[in-house]
Amino acid sequence: MYPWFALGHLIPYLQLSNKLAKKGHKISFFIPRKKQAKLEPFNLYPNLITIIPITVPHIDGLPLGAETAADVPYCLFPHIMTAMDLTENNIEHLLHDIKPSIVFFDFTHWMPNVTRRMGIKSIQYFIASPVTVGYNNSHERQQGIGGSNLTEVQLLVPPSGFRDSSIKLHIHEAREIALRRKWKFGGNFLFYERYYNGLIGSDALGFRTCREIEGPFVDYLGKEFGKPVLLSGILIPETPTSALDKKWATWLGGFRAGSVIYCAFGSECILKQDQFQELLLGLEQSGMPFLATIKPPMGFKSVEAALPDGWEGFIIGSTGESVSVGTVTT
Repeated sequence: MYPWFALGHLIPYLQLSNKLAKKGHKISFFIPRKKQAKLEPFNLYPNLITIIPITVPHIDGLPLGAETAADVPYCLFPHIMTAMDLTENNIEHLLHDIKPSIVFFDFTHWMPNVTRRMGIKSIQYFIASPVTVGYNNSHERQQGIGGSNLTEVQLLVPPSGFRDSSIKLHIHEAREIALRRKWKFGGNFLFYERYYNGLIGSDALGFRTCREIEGPFVDYLGKEFGKPVLLSGILIPETPTSALDKKWATWLGGFRAGSVIYCAFGSECILKQDQFQELLLGLEQSGMPFLATIKPPMGFKSVEAALPDGWEGFIIGSTGESVSVGTVTT
């Protein structure tokens, strides 16, 4: 397993690993060194799943020690991808030693060439859905007239052969796709170019969905790229075994059901200071009790230092990467 260095990819890949290990398969999971401790508790089969830490090279433009998308603002994601590309030789040496049957990957477009030289199969396993991949990455989209310069108006129309569906993009959604088609995502590769190279080069495609939900779009991709499309199911997380700290369970139990706002943008969202402060002030002005789990904004090492002047909320605690803040309004 070698997913993109973002928790939104690492965790689903580990869920897939757990599902495969449950059937008796042995798995080597490559992960940035600093994230090993964070993911190990979710490894349900440590006797079959071996987590192998990878040293992520430092490149100009990245903060020292940055390894994953959680460590940098969105605008620096391409630099993380460039650093990941620089691990190619290291990964190839590891694969020579491990000699796996199959490698699962997503953004490392070079992986099929590496595995093919060693007689290993490769599966491009997507976190995105077949609908999204089919709509944006068809041969027509990538090789036809326009390519990366497709306009938002052109992108309102599905590619040829794409099943008529409920997808009816708004113009602002098509505009976002058009802009992303020009996005250089590591080195000189465009974001969708990476996906497309993997779609062409891999031995099979994989998705965390099921045929009951996206069967027609799975069939479209299989026909479009002439290879098997394998489905893992939706990979529902295991039921958590941890319990909410008693003091917070008691505190939250003092409110009526549906009366507390919970706000979280995830571990990889770093707001600008004005966005961060506007969010907290807006929650405060709602007049309702709230909890917000957020990271310090850009340019700040702590949430406390970035709080709006005169704000009367409180710091609840830290999860290691994010801090929970809240307020109670009677």
